[in-house]
Amino acid sequence: MYTLITKTEFDSAHFLKDYQGKCANIHGHRWMVEMEAGSESLTEEGHLRGMIVDFSRLKEDLREETDNLDHSLIIEAGSLMPKTLEALEKEGLRVIALPFRPTAENLAKYFYDRMTEKGYRVIKMTVYETETNGASYFA
Repeated sequence: MYTLITKTEFDSAHFLKDYQGKCANIHGHRWMVEMEAGSESLTEEGHLRGMIVDFSRLKEDLREETDNLDHSLIIEAGSLMPKTLEALEKEGLRVIALPFRPTAENLAKYFYDRMTEKGYRVIKMTVYETETNGASYFA
């Protein structure tokens, strides 16, 4: 098995509704997303000979996914009162509602699924909230 590893970062805020602790409040992270993709074989001809995929394409595809969340408030759908959400949107703030609680664990699975949909054989996806705290998902 051959594997490639790439990383990208994005900045966003979130909060964990019904959490008992500081993370119940809106706070931000510089999230780091690390993807490991694999293949049993390498490309045998052409300019990609000897590669799984060009790193620039892999990085671009992952970056596209993280850019979708960059500089936003990521919330679990239904976690804010409709009037609160409406007020934030009227202020021009970028709020992204996801169908899950925005934990590192759930974001790892989210990015895993998104990159799998793009045709990658994702071995493992890891999302770090901080330099020392991260969560991984692999099937």
